[in-house]
Amino acid sequence: MSKERLYLFDTTLRDGAQTQGVDFSVENKIFIAEALDKLGIDYIEGGWPGANPGDTAFFENPPKFKNATFTAFGMTRRPGRSVSNDVGLAAVLDAKTPATCLVGKSWDFQVDVALGISNQENVELISSSIEECVRQGREAMYDAEHFFDGYKANPDYAMECLKAAHDAGARWVVLCDTNGGSMPHEVSRIVKEVVKVIPGDHVGIHTHNDTENAVSNTLAAVLAGARQVQGTINGLGERCGNANMMSLIPTFMLKEPFKSQFETGISAEGLKSLTSVSRLLDEVLNRAANRHQPYVGPSAFTHKGGLHVSAVQKDPSTYEHIEPSLVGNSRIIPVSDQAGRSNVLAQLKDFGMDVDPKDPRIDRLLEEVKEREFNGYSYDSAPASFELMARRRLGMVPNYFEVESFRTQVERRHNAKGDMISVSDAVVKVIVDGKRYMSVAEGNGAVNALDMALRKDLGKYSQYLEDLRLEDFKVRILTTGTEAVTRVTIESIDDTLKNWTTVGVSPNLVDAAFAALQDSIIYKLLKAGAPAGK
Repeated sequence: MSKERLYLFDTTLRDGAQTQGVDFSVENKIFIAEALDKLGIDYIEGGWPGANPGDTAFFENPPKFKNATFTAFGMTRRPGRSVSNDVGLAAVLDAKTPATCLVGKSWDFQVDVALGISNQENVELISSSIEECVRQGREAMYDAEHFFDGYKANPDYAMECLKAAHDAGARWVVLCDTNGGSMPHEVSRIVKEVVKVIPGDHVGIHTHNDTENAVSNTLAAVLAGARQVQGTINGLGERCGNANMMSLIPTFMLKEPFKSQFETGISAEGLKSLTSVSRLLDEVLNRAANRHQPYVGPSAFTHKGGLHVSAVQKDPSTYEHIEPSLVGNSRIIPVSDQAGRSNVLAQLKDFGMDVDPKDPRIDRLLEEVKEREFNGYSYDSAPASFELMARRRLGMVPNYFEVESFRTQVERRHNAKGDMISVSDAVVKVIVDGKRYMSVAEGNGAVNALDMALRKDLGKYSQYLEDLRLEDFKVRILTTGTEAVTRVTIESIDDTLKNWTTVGVSPNLVDAAFAALQDSIIYKLLKAGAPAGK
């Protein structure tokens, strides 16, 4: 039985750019577009030519795609302008992309209030604009804004707008749930009515996530007959976001009835890159990944409860709906106060530690974990610190150096230009092979100064730390009052691009930070194979 083709249309570079706090540079757009093309996306919408200097520059020198069709977004011609003298439409066509996607009104209320023209004139705007795109040899698409609300209010007129675009030569008419308020049952019913008039292989779906139904609405539309799917990486988008491509793609490829009925342009190998594409966008935006995002989130296959871990080890399908590696993700079994022996043993196995399950030290290690977490530690988010604690308990951490003392201070003063600045410095004294080393460093804040001083001179170990960098630093106050307990989590990275997280807890912020920093350096030395101290 042959499968029907679903076409994937990514709008991250346009819809995603409307997210509050997101501003893509031209270089960002090229980087993301190339990743999407490599993934196997069918259409990549690059933005709106002429809308801003960044989009214009991007379209002037677009990346070379191997798989995707590069698409320019714009709007139908404005009232009172012909297709030949409308500046906005001209900018879209001048971009010379193989495809164009023009947004137009499909709700009679919007035609009256936003455009102030007759319903018939709006139909003519749609028809003539699509005809011009086709005349110039472009694959034309009509983005039917507010379609579902328009259909509910006046189905005959909403359908007239779609039919005008289709009859004018549009390859796709895209049904938009612009305010994100439609429900799956409504989407299903309306799409079924649309495909009675316009063939489903010419119908697309574009949903927003204002009711947390963007993915559900998209799936409902596909089952009802739509064959083009629009969305963004990680559901990026204005307000509550758009349909999340990172959820839609694996659902189409791995879940029934989609798996047996449809195919996409993405291969099984491409699917394995899905998690890296998701994380790539977060790196570009300089933000942490959504840990609980389905399929690709860092915690999507994390099992914290001891009973769950025992079951997963026997049969992963008991608590995992797919094998994590299918989407490039991995199973994580953290250790916490919710953990049992299964968690600990699984984690030690991941660390490459061959330990007898009956070793009584395992029980003591588990008790120590629970006691430390009661006091504020969190090892499920700091596995490097847990590995060090486990190895210390089992006598498997070399004695590299001893910290004799440290001191830090913050000074607020005027610089040479007369500007008021804050300067932090730190002094750290360590013993390496019986020799004392004292290092002084300035930094951007007390923690950075301590970090610089601690690894400024560690004798024979300094060579192992040259590529070590502090990547992230988080502080959480666990209790309030004069005896507040502070937890500091530090993420480190080296030139292998491997990162690790360590944790420290203390009533004193600097003490907590120093403990996390010290663990980070010891972990780096351990993984680098540095020799033990004398």
